[in-house]
Amino acid sequence: MKVSSRNQFSGVVKEVVKGAVNAEIHVQLDGGEMLIASITNDSVAALHLAKGIQVIALIKAPQITIVTDFGGYKLSARNQLQGIVSQVKTGVINAEIILTIKGGDQIAVTVTKDSVQTLNLHEGQIATAVFKAGAVILAVAS
Repeated sequence: MKVSSRNQFSGVVKEVVKGAVNAEIHVQLDGGEMLIASITNDSVAALHLAKGIQVIALIKAPQITIVTDFGGYKLSARNQLQGIVSQVKTGVINAEIILTIKGGDQIAVTVTKDSVQTLNLHEGQIATAVFKAGAVILAVAS
């Protein structure tokens, strides 16, 4: 599969929780972390999603926020994956942060150059990738 999304994670569906319109899909990544995706029930049916199905989770880098200090606050975003900053590539306006999470998976995050400076982002720093369940797109082999 060729797509523009930088973040493509292989995993297995651990649970499907259906609501009236949407479903919450719990995906355990090959590296061990858990992702939550919120998709329509129609998509669950079209993809034949069920416990044990192998999926690819896609998340565009600009949909991810990077947090270095929660300051005692809790966030409503369901996906909060802590890791170590393994790379900072700074451009004129934006920067790309590569965060290595448990199991070795890497998350690409796009932030502004100002955010890199404000958060003092640097290699070896602990940070958390935060994104909403609705930002996750699921794909299955046809």
